Amino acid sequence: MATLCHSAHTRTFGKIGRRNAAKVLCSTQMPPSQSTIKVLWVMTLWMFFSNSTATSSEGKIWWYIEKVVIIGATKEIGRTAIAAVSKARGMELAGAIDSQCIGLDAGEISGMEEALEIPVLNDLTMVLGSIAQTRATGVVVDFSEPSTVYDNVKQAAAFGLNSVVYVPKIELDTVTELSAFCEKASMGCLVAPTLSIGSVLLQQAAIQASFHYNNVEIVESRPNSSDLPSQDAIQIANNITDLGQIYNREDMDSNNPARGQILGEDGVRVHSMVLPGLASSTSINFSGPGEIYTLRHDVTNVQCLMPGLILAIRKVIRLKNLIYGLEKFL
Repeated sequence: MATLCHSAHTRTFGKIGRRNAAKVLCSTQMPPSQSTIKVLWVMTLWMFFSNSTATSSEGKIWWYIEKVVIIGATKEIGRTAIAAVSKARGMELAGAIDSQCIGLDAGEISGMEEALEIPVLNDLTMVLGSIAQTRATGVVVDFSEPSTVYDNVKQAAAFGLNSVVYVPKIELDTVTELSAFCEKASMGCLVAPTLSIGSVLLQQAAIQASFHYNNVEIVESRPNSSDLPSQDAIQIANNITDLGQIYNREDMDSNNPARGQILGEDGVRVHSMVLPGLASSTSINFSGPGEIYTLRHDVTNVQCLMPGLILAIRKVIRLKNLIYGLEKFL
């Protein structure tokens, strides 16, 4: 007679724990056949990998890591994204692409305490090829320029990677072309006018309020005068336009500069203030008989975009087409 004990993983309280072999499988019968051993081995693997909470000592899901490539890595948002991705559960920085600081470590340029051993490169094809060879799941995050977005997304798709695009000045014609390409290639892409969750919530609240108020004006402040009105103000005006509402009917004069710029055809006004040292702020002021309803969102630094970026990376991996706007994931 032979005694055969197998060490196996069992599910306990939603986690995978290792039990003593004698408690899991201990037989004083004849040794099992090869087919029985195979069945037991398959069941053990299934129990182990079917539990999505199995983590390493660092808290990362160690059998499913998303490889992330960041284009525009030396920009402020790129450096911040490198640190955010490196700290995010289930993600790993696999490439930092830029034409500046070539050869420097991505962790060092991002101000991290330890080097990541990922050099900044100017060769997207090489980085994507190395990821494709490992058959890993990956996402390309594009912070580049409007003129290069289409080629970057197309190149990422050729290697089986979906994309997150945050390029505020991107043309709608480019978005349309990308949408057609992604639909044909069955590849996922998120084009986000903003990655700020607060900004998205502000816009959603503005849409709801626009059905109840006849007067609205947007007031924004920025530390510098580049690109005013801002993309946020333009997006808000677009969102509350063509909803069957004409705003500010009593003051439709567009010739007085002091009254601000009218965006669109429904009378939405925007006023832009520029004061060095002033935090970026956007407020939407609605008014009705006897009341004023104000929505406001302030941004102190680029860190506000990181929760939205991490959310986008996690969600875009499942897409098979192009999605415009982070709000689709909220």
